[in-house]
Amino acid sequence: MKENNYKLSRIVSKITIYLFLVVFAIFIIIPFYWMLVTALKTQAEIELIPPSLFPKEFAWSNFLSKEPGESAFTYNQQARFDLFFKNTLIVSFFSTLGTLITTILSAFAFSRLSFKGRDFLFAALLSTMMIPGEMLIITNFVTVSKFGWINQYQALIVPFMTSVFYIFFLRQAFKKIPDELYYAAKVDGTSDFKYLWRIMIPIASPTIVTITILNALGAWNAYIWPNLVTNDVSMRLITNGLNTAFTVDSRPARNMQMAASTIVTVPILFIFLILRKQIMRGVSRSGIKG
Repeated sequence: MKENNYKLSRIVSKITIYLFLVVFAIFIIIPFYWMLVTALKTQAEIELIPPSLFPKEFAWSNFLSKEPGESAFTYNQQARFDLFFKNTLIVSFFSTLGTLITTILSAFAFSRLSFKGRDFLFAALLSTMMIPGEMLIITNFVTVSKFGWINQYQALIVPFMTSVFYIFFLRQAFKKIPDELYYAAKVDGTSDFKYLWRIMIPIASPTIVTITILNALGAWNAYIWPNLVTNDVSMRLITNGLNTAFTVDSRPARNMQMAASTIVTVPILFIFLILRKQIMRGVSRSGIKG
């Protein structure tokens, strides 16, 4: 009798867990489903009340069309989404490249090199993580304004070419590399830079890949700072252009807007799904779990 009750309780608990996961998944999937459905509708179908749950006619031209105003890329010639897309690619690439350079060099210095005040300086850097990022927006804005970087790529790239968290993240991975490898390399006459390039970077590559992905996604999804330092429409990023590029005469074209949102979102999802193992491996190797 007890065994039967135990089996019954296990079955009930599993059913409850799966029901909870299914309901939770539905709440997550519904916004993405509605985005895709809306992106494939014509303008006439968008205005139907009540809205249809599935497109009656697939408007693939919303994604790509050579005709002006017929696709997300050519809808608004004054606020061109293709230009926003190009700006975002440039900012994501160079900010990620700069972050990798500063992160790798700093993490190597704090994990392997011995210099006076190293631990104090690292602790001071870590303490800045306690300051909310919103508190730094005003000082950063004043700085880039004095440099004359408003409406320039420098204002979108330079302030985000370093990250204390990524330095700490990579330092933990570097610290796991045995000191004996470093001493052996020094005995052989290997320079610090050569040791970093030939030994440490290949060993810590999963963590570096994780940092690359996370930083690129952060730059791709940035909204507040790009909106603050760009008054010129031609310098906006895709996150800022999703609203302005598809509103003409105060009437937003929701199908074009959702098509653009799909173009922005789907590549990120694919990158995450393809490289999720690399991300988890990088997190585990850094010693930071959960």
